[in-house]
Parts: sequence; C-alpha cells; structure tokens
Amino acid sequence: MIVKSIIVLAFLFIVFSLFSALYTMAKDKSKTHRTVKALTLRIAGSIALLVFLLVMYNLGYISPHSF
Repeated sequence: MIVKSIIVLAFLFIVFSLFSALYTMAKDKSKTHRTVKALTLRIAGSIALLVFLLVMYNLGYISPHSF
C-alpha cells in the first residue's frame, strides 16, 4: 500500500510540475528560467518514478496484472 501511495504522489508531482511550467510560460513575461526549471523537475521526477518502478518490480513488491 505504501508503494502505491508513493507512485500516486509521484504522478501528482509530475502533473503539478507540468502545470506549473504551463502557468509560468503563459504569465511570466520576464527573462527568468522558471519554465525550464519546472520542466527539468518534471523530467527528473519521471525518470525517478521509472527507476522506482523498475526496482520495486525486481524486488517483487509490485507485479503486472495477469488475465
């Protein structure tokens, strides 16, 4: 149950970062790099989630559904 909660929180972080980048791209007219930082966080979060899923699968904590 804890693993699933971590996965959901990671997805929420990724979506929040994406919308944060969208907001700063639309509203921020200055020369700051806030959009680039938000998108970098989104990519880093996605990579971290992928690595986390692979480790949890290899350790046997999660498994794919079987039909």
